[in-house]
Amino acid sequence: MNTVWISRRSNACLLYHSEMAGMIAGRTASDMPGLDIAEQRSWQNFLDSALRIYATLNRSLVDAHHLTLNDVRLLDILDQSATGSARMGDLADGLMSLPSRVTRQIRRLELQGLVRRGASPDDGRGVLASITEEGRSAVAEAMLTYGEGVRAHFLGRLSRPQIAAMGENCRRISVALKAGAPPAKLGRV
Repeated sequence: MNTVWISRRSNACLLYHSEMAGMIAGRTASDMPGLDIAEQRSWQNFLDSALRIYATLNRSLVDAHHLTLNDVRLLDILDQSATGSARMGDLADGLMSLPSRVTRQIRRLELQGLVRRGASPDDGRGVLASITEEGRSAVAEAMLTYGEGVRAHFLGRLSRPQIAAMGENCRRISVALKAGAPPAKLGRV
């Protein structure tokens, strides 16, 4: 609803809602409710670049190693653990993925000989995923491709101060999200 206020002193019409509808606290509103144009552009640029980098890294890993970026992340978690293994639920949390998705992923990696599943020695009901020697070799090779891709498509496009600022800003966002919400359970990452 457009509200029109008429000023008797100047006979000027102040179109409150008509003119101000496109404003957020004096800034020009965007197509996304609650964001001004600069905020929407910043968000869209971040989202677009993050999705493109993810897709580019994923494609290079699949082409070179027949492993997805999520496979490499999972294998890296296992490789970096002191025992070379992790509970399935912990992997799901670490990957911000659904447990059922991680179960399918582990099953596929197990068929490739990169991981194995077994009962947890601490809790017979729990299932552990463990990296095999073939998995360690595969992730070592894939991490080289991954690092080269990160350098080429992310780090190589930014100056050192921009890298530091990006890292700090992303860390602040991540800490706030971790502190203010239950763990993310994303189905498709």
